[in-house]
Amino acid sequence: MNFKFLNGRLKSVTKIIICFSFVALAGCRQQQQFFKIAKDPHSWSNPQDVMVQHLELELDVDFAAKQLSGVARLRINNKAGVDTLILDSKDLNIERITLGANERTTSFRLGKAEDFKGTPLFIAIKSLSRQVNIYYSTNPGAGALQWLAPTQTAGKKHPFLFTQNQPVFARTWIPCQDSPGVRMTYTADITVPKELMAVMSASNVQQKSADGRYHFEMPQAIPSYLIALAVGDISFKAISNRAGVYAEPSVLPAAAAEFEDTEKMIVAAEKLYGPYRWDRYDIIVLPPSFPFGGMENPRLTFATPTVLAGDKSLVSLVAHELAHSWSGNLVTNSTWNDIWVNEGFTTYFEHRIMEDLYGFDYKEMFAKLEYDNVLQTIERMGDTNPATALRQKLEGDDPDNTNSAIIYDKGHLFLRTMETLVGRKKWDEFLKQYFAEFAFQPMDSEKFIAYFNRHLIKGNAGLAAKLQLENWIYQPGLPGNHVVVEAPALQQVQDEIKAFAAGGSAKELATASWNSPQWRYFVKNLPQKLGAGQLADLDKTFKFSKTGNSEILFSWLMLSVKNRYYPSFLVLESFLKRVGRLKFIGPLYWNLAQTAEGKAFAKRVYKVARPGYHPLASGAIDRILKWENSSR
Repeated sequence: MNFKFLNGRLKSVTKIIICFSFVALAGCRQQQQFFKIAKDPHSWSNPQDVMVQHLELELDVDFAAKQLSGVARLRINNKAGVDTLILDSKDLNIERITLGANERTTSFRLGKAEDFKGTPLFIAIKSLSRQVNIYYSTNPGAGALQWLAPTQTAGKKHPFLFTQNQPVFARTWIPCQDSPGVRMTYTADITVPKELMAVMSASNVQQKSADGRYHFEMPQAIPSYLIALAVGDISFKAISNRAGVYAEPSVLPAAAAEFEDTEKMIVAAEKLYGPYRWDRYDIIVLPPSFPFGGMENPRLTFATPTVLAGDKSLVSLVAHELAHSWSGNLVTNSTWNDIWVNEGFTTYFEHRIMEDLYGFDYKEMFAKLEYDNVLQTIERMGDTNPATALRQKLEGDDPDNTNSAIIYDKGHLFLRTMETLVGRKKWDEFLKQYFAEFAFQPMDSEKFIAYFNRHLIKGNAGLAAKLQLENWIYQPGLPGNHVVVEAPALQQVQDEIKAFAAGGSAKELATASWNSPQWRYFVKNLPQKLGAGQLADLDKTFKFSKTGNSEILFSWLMLSVKNRYYPSFLVLESFLKRVGRLKFIGPLYWNLAQTAEGKAFAKRVYKVARPGYHPLASGAIDRILKWENSSR
């Protein structure tokens, strides 16, 4: 997932190939594999004893009640012969539970709830039990579900629903073993209003059905956080024979044009690290309340409309989510303590795709932006702060409490440093083998280090000392051997920033040949204290308040807030009301809240904007503004 916000956000054993008869109608599914499952501190479930292998969902979507209702049929392997299956749940209304195809009623109980972990669901099973059927409905406030009124969509005529499971929200709409180390295949039958269309992270149709009924199959085993559903007035346009775009009809032409290089990205990715293993790669552009840049749901990336700049300047997000098809979806962090295994690898892979398509110099400008971000973050947090280590220690903490500059950007810098010290050719061979050998398996830091030592270091003490592998992963701050990123194409930008800071006028700056990352670097690195006259000069000359590039606009609005440049506050208010991406709105609200008048403005805007935000976003902003029930 491409999530940028202030704070936010196993050894393989015998591989057993089984084609289960209970999925025969869908054909022989991905070969199931069994691995040692790490104990997940963020899950109540007991996959070490009994594991869910396949999910069959049958759900009705009720927009009026803001509720999903139906049954989840779980195919299980009771490998330890235990008498209890423990699942994760949160705010689910459990009606009844039965066992087997003959639906014999069994007993169950809900345990004590804990904040982000939700409630354990204890189900009585037999040693030979193979199927558990859970009849249930969701709560209107389910954390994974965003119910949008027609006015919150582009078309303004129909409602919209989308899910966001990562990291631990699948349990708010599906009773499951909600841990990234547990993989399962799934099918789903979803019934929606006839005028709407449903799509999932599975096989999808490309046109609306006449009766509002949709059937989905996901033959590759995935963790619960990658199950995804979207329902709305959705249309489809193909990009290639294996890639396309879903969006609301009015958004679709712009989205298809913006993402027209998707097939080229897939080809570049395959050339680097092996075949794409998920059959299709489609993208759905969601309404603006989607709280992240993108979410890497297999076969169907969820994307924010804030990347539709009109000039492909923000398509690195597509490269990032596509890269997750290898790092994250194929080889997955076993618990959220090792989220760097997903995001660090993916950010590195994203950069390699961008280099292949748009050139080294263009890619290096993005790398410089991220390098500066990680340096600034570590300076702010302190280079001895344990939270700046790649391997996080999240036991007892919300797994959303990770800093993206660490797990994304430090993770990328680590892998880039290894590439530099080992050599690109050898490094690429290593990563290609890594993705092939651990496909559809969980991965943690210890397992990665063992593999790295076995295949690259090979007992060479001198090389081990040079690479500082464990220092990178377990220690805070940055090791002294890290690569220093310097993008020559940004040197001219630095010169123009100095000229402006020294009293020059905006129109005298040499900016005619600049591209998007250069403009992003310029606005982000302007002096943070500027006078109203200087800001007016910048906006009149470069029209930052009217840019279609959300990254540039965000940096401009941040500068306006810090300098109380009120002419931009109308644009700020509009931005906060129409955009729900946490990367943007979180820092803006936080900076507004640093002054009494800014906080008053923020609360006034938030009162109107809050109903349109995803629960993940509103929860974060509630904490920033100390938003109480009485003020809503």
